Amino acid sequence: MLARAGHSVTLIGRPDHVRAIEASGLKVYRSDAEFTLRIPASTELDAVRGADLVLLCVKSRDTEELARRMAPLLAPGAVVMSLQNGVENPAAIARHVRQPVVPTAVYVATAMPGPGEVRHFGRGELVIGPATPGEAADPALRARLQDIAALFATAGVPVQVSDAVMDELWAKLLVNCAYNAISALTQQPYGPMAALAPIRELQEQLVREVLEVAHADGRALDPQRARASVEQIARSMPGQLSSTAQDLARGKPTEIDDLNGLIVRRGAALGIATPANQSLYALVKLAETARLQPGVSATPA
Repeated sequence: MLARAGHSVTLIGRPDHVRAIEASGLKVYRSDAEFTLRIPASTELDAVRGADLVLLCVKSRDTEELARRMAPLLAPGAVVMSLQNGVENPAAIARHVRQPVVPTAVYVATAMPGPGEVRHFGRGELVIGPATPGEAADPALRARLQDIAALFATAGVPVQVSDAVMDELWAKLLVNCAYNAISALTQQPYGPMAALAPIRELQEQLVREVLEVAHADGRALDPQRARASVEQIARSMPGQLSSTAQDLARGKPTEIDDLNGLIVRRGAALGIATPANQSLYALVKLAETARLQPGVSATPA
């Protein structure tokens, strides 16, 4: 969307995507339009040199290594946005880079059906803000955040600047914990999940556990708003398969360690039982292992 609005954008990705984009452009399919964009693309991380704004969108498991490799390449005045699932990525990036790191909550339904292709199903708004109270008091950073919001506005992407962005990330984590693993294990989209009473009951147990862990961790999540968000996702993205479901279907490692797995770890550290999250975490890990091991099959007894 930024490139379509005329901004200078370079994509950095895996070879199959880069080859497809170089050959045929980036193909975007939306409910209201289909278009192809010719955008520079590279497989080399060196392409971040000179960038004013870096959108970091990799899976959580790749964050530490990528941030470490990227650190010496960043321009002194650059800003890094973490557009990722989970709540630990901004701090992981900040351990390696000197430039400001902006936590970003992303609300969008998408899929990548093939190399160089993006299919958009709905929504697309962002919430950004300072990661810590100290950063919230920095007038220079606040000005940069407003500039980022204005930049995205020129591309038709709504951006809210919030001092409570980390709470927002926890609220999104709660929604991810309520949907991602169930969608992955059943390969079902959000709408059919929410239509079944037993699934809604399971989601309520997951939500209760996440809220308890979040509050013990010092996060001010509103229970009523959290439950409303869980209900809204099914209405606004009824045909969406979770990213975890898409990863499992492709035989790729998932981010379950940073979703339900994070709640299990934090719960254990805080002395809080999380049986529903533990069960889904274990089942996704088993499904993930089976798909990552070629030749593994099940034979009826």
